[in-house]
Amino acid sequence: VQLQASGGGLVQAGGSLRLSCAVSGNSHSINLMGWHRQAPGRQRELVAIITAGGSLNYDDHVKGRFTISRDNAKNTVYLQMSSLKPEDTAVYYCMVLVNLEAYWGQGTEVTVSS
Repeated sequence: VQLQASGGGLVQAGGSLRLSCAVSGNSHSINLMGWHRQAPGRQRELVAIITAGGSLNYDDHVKGRFTISRDNAKNTVYLQMSSLKPEDTAVYYCMVLVNLEAYWGQGTEVTVSS
């Protein structure tokens, strides 16, 4: 299973970005897809997940600002980020759970300037 993330970049506070993560390989049984992030000097933390059944879960810090979605036909998960804040600056990692085994993308950097 391979994950290819894209969409990071530099944006001003209040702006928006959309991250994408395409999943390829033996991914027939994706249990859930999601995004985590790791800010400098901090541990990796969950941002949002979407299950195979479409259930969503968000970290409290991003609720109402970020939206996770998936395109099953393309095996792609998205993270629409709006009203970005400097504290959202981090490397964002996509992950998938396939047959209960976790796979991670390479990370895409998001920098929000004040």
